[in-house]
This record gives sequence, C-alpha cells and structure tokens, in this order.
Amino acid sequence: MSEIFSAAAVDIGASSGRVLVGRLAADRLEFEVVHRFRNEPIRDSGRLYWDFDALRQGIIDGLATARAAESTLESVGIDTWAVDYGLLDGDGKLLGRPVHYRDLRTEGIMESVRGRLGDDRLYGTTGLQYLPFNTVYQLLAEDRALLSKATTMLLMPDLLTHALTGAVGAERTNASTTQMYDVARGEWATDLIHELGLPTRILPAIHNPGKMAGAVLPELRDRIGDDGRLQVRAVASHDTASAVAAVPAGDERFAYISCGTWSLVGVELDTPVLTADSVAANFTNEVGVDGTIRYLRNVMGLWPLQECMRTWRAEGEQIRLGELLDAAAREPALRSVIDAESPELVPPDGMPARIRKLCADAGQPVPESKPALVRCIVDSLAVGHARTVRDAARLSGRKVEVVHLVGGGSQNRLLAQLTADATGLPVIAGPTEATALGNLLVQARAAGVVDGRPEARALVAATQPVERFDPRSDLDWSRWL
Repeated sequence: MSEIFSAAAVDIGASSGRVLVGRLAADRLEFEVVHRFRNEPIRDSGRLYWDFDALRQGIIDGLATARAAESTLESVGIDTWAVDYGLLDGDGKLLGRPVHYRDLRTEGIMESVRGRLGDDRLYGTTGLQYLPFNTVYQLLAEDRALLSKATTMLLMPDLLTHALTGAVGAERTNASTTQMYDVARGEWATDLIHELGLPTRILPAIHNPGKMAGAVLPELRDRIGDDGRLQVRAVASHDTASAVAAVPAGDERFAYISCGTWSLVGVELDTPVLTADSVAANFTNEVGVDGTIRYLRNVMGLWPLQECMRTWRAEGEQIRLGELLDAAAREPALRSVIDAESPELVPPDGMPARIRKLCADAGQPVPESKPALVRCIVDSLAVGHARTVRDAARLSGRKVEVVHLVGGGSQNRLLAQLTADATGLPVIAGPTEATALGNLLVQARAAGVVDGRPEARALVAATQPVERFDPRSDLDWSRWL
C-alpha cells in the first residue's frame, strides 16, 4: 500500500460550509465530512454582509474536529465562492465586515464602466463575464473613507487563510474572477485599475495553487488541537476551480457543470477566448489548475429552488425536496420556461412570486402549484445548461462528447436527466463533493502524492461513485435552444 497522505479541506459555499478529512495515496481517495456550519448573511442598515466572525469560528471548530479524527493531519486548504473581499489596515486588521455579492450597492456601475472603457479594453484585458457583482464594481462602490484606510484587499479564501496564519497573498484562480486580472499576461491589470481610479497598493502578490501559506497562528493552536505541525496551503481557492480539477474526465472532450447555488457551465482550455462573439455570449475566461482556462458562463443554478424552499418553510410549510422533485417529474414538461440567466433571479426573497411574474411577462403559463413551479425551475435550468454547453463548444472550437455534472446538483436526478435530454449528450453525475475533492487533490499534488491533473482525475474516476444519464428523444427541446 502506498503511503497515506491526510489533509483537511475547508469548503465554504454561499449558504453553508463544511470541513472534510481526506486520506489519499496514488491508488486511494477517501474522505469524510467531519463538521458542517451555516453561512448566513447579516443585513444591517440596508446592507447585506457576510458574517466573517462566524465563518472563522466554523473553520476553527471544524479543524478541531478534524484533528481529533485524524491525528496525522498534515495540511489544510480553503476554498470559497469568488468576487467578495475584505479590506485590511496596516496592522492586518479587518476594516468592517465583507459585503455580500447579492447586495445592491453596485447597481448601474457595471454598465457605466463598460460604456467608459469599451469591450476591447475591458474584456480584451480581463476576459471576464460581465456580472454586476464582480470585484472591480464592488470596489468602485466601496466607501471611499474605508478604501483610503486600507493597505490590502484579500479575497474571501485568502482572507480566511490570513485569519489562520497571518499570511497575505492572492491565489490565482480567485484573482482571475475580479475583472482586475490580465488573463493573457497572468498578473494584475494595473493600467486598467489606475484608469478606473482604484488604488493598486491594496493588491497583494499573486501565487499559484499549491503554495504553502504557513503554520497556524500560535494563539489558535490550542483551540484546534494543533501541535504546530499543521500547515495551511493554498489550493485552487475559487470553488469552481477546485470542482473542475476533480472532474473525472478521461480526455479533453468534455463539458462540465459545477452545480450548486450557481451552475458554472463550460469547457477547459489552454488559452483564453477573447473574441467579439465571446463578449456577445458573455463567457468568462477564469484560470484553473495548471494555468488552464475555465471558459464558462454562469447560469442560475439551484438558487431559485433553494430560495423557494426557504420561502415555503418560512411560511410554515413542511417541504421535503425529494418528494417535491418526484411530484415535479410528473408535471407536464417544458410548459413554462424562463430565462435561466435573468437578473431578476439574483436577489433573495420573494422568489416564487418573481418566477411567476417572469412566466407571465414572457407569455408562459403561470405555474401555480409548488410542483409546477419547481418543474419550471428545473426545465429552465436544463435549457440554460444546454444552451451554454452548445455555446461553449461553438465559441471555443472544443468538441464535446460528454457532460460532467458535479457538485450538490449532481444529486438531483431529474435535473441530470433533463440536462442529458436537452444537450443530447450523456451526463455523468458526480462526484457530489467535487469541490472538496479538488481541494484535497491540489494538496496531495503539492505533497508529491499524486503526479498531475490527468492522474488526479483518474483517481477520482476510480474511487468515486457516479451515475450515467443517457439522453431521451421523447421531448422536442429545439424551440428553447
């Protein structure tokens, strides 16, 4: 048996976090979730914030549990969502709570910047999809007094790494999501940042996945049960980059859908696509492991379903997702289809009413029952998946023969089957914990336990359960595609 490498993965999404313990070797990949915690935003004076103190405490508690479960734990890596950040002062202290990307403070800024700089300048440099909450627009909406006090901006996984170690830096896969990163040159787009009137002094040095951040701070060791040997290592800290690293693909002819709160749909390339057609299709060029390009587009994901469930439960309804999906599967197919990328689906609260309004505005039948509304969401998401897979292949020239659906959404068998039907391609669903597995695999590669990206993917394919969904031909999707 090969020598076993043990590590912890901290994986935090938009609504929850978890800590996993992984045990890896060249022929072995096992993990267990040892701790879960909520990630609930705070609304204060009309602004939406992340509860950074709660996230930090969730990580500390999780690492304490991980150390108790695995005394030989060697390293830990942190991945989170993209774009959000915290500002530090000269003493390394956090200047206020990080603002949530769903806060409305950036309204109108993206359009203004795009009109001022033009696509040739902005997209031609950053290659990034236009989304109103990209980091650059958040910084432009930032409180000027706060920004003037700041000496460093750290994206969320780097900010949490700093809280554990005191280290300062910007991991590359997440830096590439800011719309302040020059995707061709692989460095901060300082000329563009200056032109927008933002300070470049706050931008830390960029490093690659695998870099060691350092040991846990002495004042935290007793709380974690650490004897000083546990090291924090940078991983592909944008959760989608970690998820794509764990896609169990055998060759390059695949598309991926990392599906959770968002669906990130695309292909893996060697170089960015910066054409006018790519701008028009609103595709993004984000960096992946080994300098690859995650050429993708954000689709609505399961956020509308999550919000509907939250609304119904808040109203006192006893809702079970499995039963609701079974009922949705019996509803008429493609009766009501809405735009899976509508900005109306981004804010929280009132989701059932907003979906019904979108249907009415589009001349679609309005889904009144809960199963009909869920079927609308899942049908619309499958259409969004299929359109984006098709566009990614067309714009990049990459032939796609199979779709890998990973993340929490891979457990939704109705969505997996409808995505296969809509794309006309087989869908391989799983692994569910792709993000955490990618996190662990980067740590194992840095430790010399796994050789490279193909070997890492082969290890996932050999050890993790997946399910295949072949396309059916009993529905005509052409009207929607």
